[in-house]
This record gives sequence, structure tokens and C-alpha cells, in this order.
Amino acid sequence: MKTRLLAVAIEHETDIVLVRDRTRSVATLLGFDTQDQTRITTAVSEIVRNAWDYGHGGRIEYWLAGDSPQILEIVVSDRGEGIAEIDAILSGTYRSATGMGLGILGARRLMNSFEIDTAPRRGTTVRMAKPLPRRAAPVSRKDLGNLAQSLAAGRSVDPLSEIRRQNQEMLVHLDELQRHQQELTQVNQELQDTNRGVVALYAELDERADHLRRADELKSRFLSNMSHEFRTPLNSILALSRLLLSRADGALTGEQERQVQYIRKAAENLATLVDDLLDIAKVEAGKTVVAPTEFTATSLFGALRGMLRPLLVGDAVALVVEDAADVPPLFTDEGKVSQILRNFVSNAIKFTERGEVRVWAQLEAETDCVVFAVRDTGIGIAADEIDLIWQEFAQINHPLQKKVKGTGLGLPLSRKLAELLGGKVSVESAPGEGSVFRLTLPRVYRVPGDGAEAESEWIPDPGRVPVLAIEDDPADAFALEHALAGSRYQPLMARSLAQARRALQRVSPVAVVLDIVLVGEEGWRFLLEMKQNPATENIPVIVLSATPEERKARSLGADDYLGKPVEPARLLKALDALTGEHSVTRVLLVDDEEVSRYLVRQLLPRGAFELSEASTGQDGLRRLREKPPDVVLLDINMPGMDGFAFLDRLSQGKDASGVPAVVLTSMRLTAEQRQRLHAAVRIVAKSELSPDTLTAAIKQALSAREAGPS
Repeated sequence: MKTRLLAVAIEHETDIVLVRDRTRSVATLLGFDTQDQTRITTAVSEIVRNAWDYGHGGRIEYWLAGDSPQILEIVVSDRGEGIAEIDAILSGTYRSATGMGLGILGARRLMNSFEIDTAPRRGTTVRMAKPLPRRAAPVSRKDLGNLAQSLAAGRSVDPLSEIRRQNQEMLVHLDELQRHQQELTQVNQELQDTNRGVVALYAELDERADHLRRADELKSRFLSNMSHEFRTPLNSILALSRLLLSRADGALTGEQERQVQYIRKAAENLATLVDDLLDIAKVEAGKTVVAPTEFTATSLFGALRGMLRPLLVGDAVALVVEDAADVPPLFTDEGKVSQILRNFVSNAIKFTERGEVRVWAQLEAETDCVVFAVRDTGIGIAADEIDLIWQEFAQINHPLQKKVKGTGLGLPLSRKLAELLGGKVSVESAPGEGSVFRLTLPRVYRVPGDGAEAESEWIPDPGRVPVLAIEDDPADAFALEHALAGSRYQPLMARSLAQARRALQRVSPVAVVLDIVLVGEEGWRFLLEMKQNPATENIPVIVLSATPEERKARSLGADDYLGKPVEPARLLKALDALTGEHSVTRVLLVDDEEVSRYLVRQLLPRGAFELSEASTGQDGLRRLREKPPDVVLLDINMPGMDGFAFLDRLSQGKDASGVPAVVLTSMRLTAEQRQRLHAAVRIVAKSELSPDTLTAAIKQALSAREAGPS
């Protein structure tokens, strides 16, 4: 439902005062509070004044629309020429000498809904709306009749009185603004005090954190030093006990042998404790070295089975190792993975009186992780004690615990080692039902912040020839990149054999440069794999080594052998000999400016392009006839024969057939000049020249030549 409350014509400037009074009356009768009355009145005044000043008069209508909520809708229409810059005005970017547009923006902010319909010679219509207050009672039909009568009765409006009213409202608002300003000042002061307190708190926290860091360093240093100090006497005790038990100096009585065995057992337990403490100290100090190698879960399980089977006593507990042939090879630290699993399995055997201990592995294809699991049918762990087992020296209180002594360091060390390898450990357990310990590891170990950067650069450059370079030493890798810089060969760097295998799946290099000595990896095996794989057997391999092993390298299939440090000239010569001559794009540059020719000469990737230069149009045509290039780079503004004339000769086929041209210019070309250059494949501003821009333009020209005339 929509009901018109009032309509007022805007015929004289004094009608603006009348409209303001009527607007206030409508807002008051509909239950708007004083603040909303002022907002509505101010917005209407601005729009009505615009209608008078720019639209030469018009009409305003007041409507009551909607049911729930009810809405006051005000429509102001004028008979003017329309607003030409309405989009700029509404976006806030338009400014005029008269200030036009500021009133419209202000009115739009004051009302809940604001729409403008304007067009040349059709005038402007503004629709504004604001919902009635929620606390106001709904306006019934009877109320509408009374409201219409009140508005129709009206009253004479004294402009001076209306101005006094506006001044009073402005004073009230100014007083409110001053009060808000005082409140903001007070809040700002409180925030400054709070900030000072927070800064002081942060300083105290930093100091305490520094104390904790120093304490942690001291603890790690103490454990490391003491572990080494303990090892000497422990080794002596073990050696002496072994000597006594071998009866090298005479026979022992039965009681003496039992005592020596107790001493030896205690020394072995203490040695295990010392080893675990030292491992934990090294991990926390960041001194543990990860040596990734490629291995399979099957080979790992085979070694574990042999090491742990002696722990089984009798037939009450069975060790079951499932087949892991379907798990792909891993590239991580095999020794540390084995240490974690040994811990899991030995604990499972210790705390399982009967039943089985089962070990298996499976691949999580979505995350490329391998999950190793150890399940037992032992005593289990209560839910409130699971966090306890990951704490150093913590042990669960159980009768069986007293029979099988432990250090309480195995599981905490396992968790730290798993995190070091980029993985995690977890456990599911319940008392009397056994436990399942899991180790989740990335199938391929990546040095933090290293592998992703190398792989992100495996994007072949269309103007160069890709060469896969396998080097784990940063200094040697830099030397390789520097040796190939500026040549036609693009080095694709791999820091490990696992990265190299992934690179071979993504790109097709013309050659491989292999550092044979990689930390924790067997480069010889990779060389043999390449030569035995039908997909890679024909890729030439250049072996780099600091040791004299050329005979071994060539016997395993290496195509060439270079010693370290790498000599760039020898490396390039070897690559040229193994890969043969590759097609080089011939480029003719016609430009009278030496600076421009020098710039292009420096920007074009060397090796991928063969550049010839001409300083005049006539010289360019001569070179074009003698040795036709693949692409012409052409300047426009040249003395004698300019670029336009040169391009005309080229497009007519008088001097060369089908050679595409790319225009390089510093001129601001007109539409007519661009039309004359329609035969050029591309126009490039000299200010935008870069290696990528030049290469892309030449590639586009070559593609256009292959496509032929359209």
C-alpha cells in the first residue's frame, strides 16, 4: 500500500522555506525523533534547493509506503536540463565552482534510500526514503486522515522564524559535537595509557622469553656435555664387564657372574639413557643433521624384523609385519624413521603380555604422505594419560611398568624426530584394548624454504634450451647458473635426486649435469637409472666431481666428465658437443640510434638469438637480401629511408618474402601512422623494452609467420 500525504509546488525561492517546514511537520507527525527530523529536513532542503537553482522549480511529494515496516518516501522532481555528470557526482570525484554535487552526496548519506533519475531535457527526479522508527505506533487509515488534515491546514511560514529554528538546531548539534569531542579525547587518553601498559608488558614478556631461551640453551648444552662425559666411564664399565664375563683373567663363581651381569645390564640401561638425552639435546639445539636417502618400506621392515625379533620371549606375543610392496619409495632419513619405529615396536612388545604386535604402512595419495602404524594388544593407555607419555621421563603407573624398566625418553624423542622430518606422531589407545601408534611422514623430505623455490623455476624459456643441473651445494649451484648465464642453455636447478626425478617428469631437458657427490644420496645409482630407463637413456649426462672418478662415470654411462670447480667454457663446449647445433633465431635490427641498438643487443638473450644490425634503411635492405633473417626489428624515425618506406618494401615482397616485422619506436603514433604500420606484427614502445617484452614480440612474429597470411 502506498498513500500520498502531501504535495507542494516549488515555484518561488521562498517555497524552499515552506518545504522545509512541511518536511519537519511530516517527520514529527510520523513519530521520528528530533535527530531524524533534522536529517530528513536537511536532506530535503538540499535537494529542493538544487531543484530551484538548477531545475528552475518543480514539485515535492510525500508518500507513506509499505506495511511492516512503514516507510516515508519523498519524491522531488524538477523541470531542468538534467545532471550531465551524475556518475562522477555520485562517486564523489566531481567538483564544480558552484559546489554542485556536494549537496547530493550529503543528502544521500542522511537518508536510508536515495535514487536519482536524470536525463538531458527530461529533468531530474530524486526519490528518498527512511523507515519509520520501530518504537512508533503503525499509522492506521484513521491516522492518515488526521495527518492529511493537519498538513492541509498548514500554517503561514515566516522565513526569519525558520532561520532562527535552523540556527537553534545548529547550536544544539554543535553542543553535541563538542561533547562527543571531549569523550573522544578522554577515550584517546585512556588508549594511550593502555598502550603504554601494553608496551611495558611486552618488554617484560620479551625479557622473560630471553631468560627462557638462555635457560633452554644451557639445558641443551648441559645435557650434551654431560652425555659425552658419561659415555667414557660407561664404555669402560661395559668393556670391563665383557672382559670379566669372558673369563680372560680366570673363572668367576656363579654369584660373581650374576653380579657382573647386573652391573653390565645397569650400564647398558644407563648408556641407552645417555644416548636418548644426547639425541634430544641435539634436536632441540638444531644440530641434528637430516640425511635423506631413497628407500622402500619393505627394506625398512626387513631390517626392523631382524633387529626386534630377539626381544620376543616365547610364543605368547607374535610380531607380524605386513607386506608394504604397494607403498612407493620414500626419500627421507631412513635412520631416523627406523629409530622411531624401533621405539614404537619395542614399547609394544614390552607392554604386551600376550597377543600380537602388528606393523604396516600405507600411502595417503592426497597428501603424498606415508603412514607407518604399530598396533598391539597390550595394556593400553587411559585417555587422561595419553599426553603424559609424550613428556620426558614420564611413565604410566601400572604393575607391568615395574617389570619393564624404561627411560621415559623414547616417545618424546620419537615425536621430536618426526617433527624434524616434517611429520607427526599420534596414538589411539584404551585400557585393556591395546594401542595403535602412527607415524605420518611426507614421502619426500624437503629442506624448509628450499625445494619449493627450486621447483617454481622449472618453467622452460621459449628462447633457450633447458638443461637439468643437479647440485645440492648452494655455492656450486650458483657457479653452475653463472656458467650458463647469457648462453642459449637455461639451467633448471634440482637440489636432490628426488627433485631431479620430478623435474624429468615435468620438462624434457636436452642434457643433465650431475654432481655425483650428494649429501646422503647415491649419484651413481641415479646415473645408472637414467641409462637403463628407455624414457631417459638418450639424454646426455655430464658428471661433475671433485674426485678422479672419470673411468667409473663413463663405465656407468656418463657421456662426459668434468672436474670441479666448473670452468664455464669447458661446460659450454661439452654441452654444445653433446646436444649438437640448435636452431638460433636470426634477428635483423634496423635503427639509426646507437643507444637503441646497444639496448636491444644487451636485452636479447645471448645464444638463443643471432643479432645483426643496420643503421640505415638501405643497409637493412642489403642485409635482408644477403642473409634473410627470421624477424626484423624496425625503427620508424630514420633519415633517408624511414621505417614506413622500409615496411612498405617488406610487405610488397620486393626484398624478402614473408619476413615478419616488429616496430620499435619512441614516437607517439597517430591513428593514421598506425594504419600505415598495419603490416607490422607488433608495435613496441622503446620505453617498455625488456628481455621478456622483446622475446614475446619475436615469438609472436614467428608464430604469425608460421600461420601464414590470413
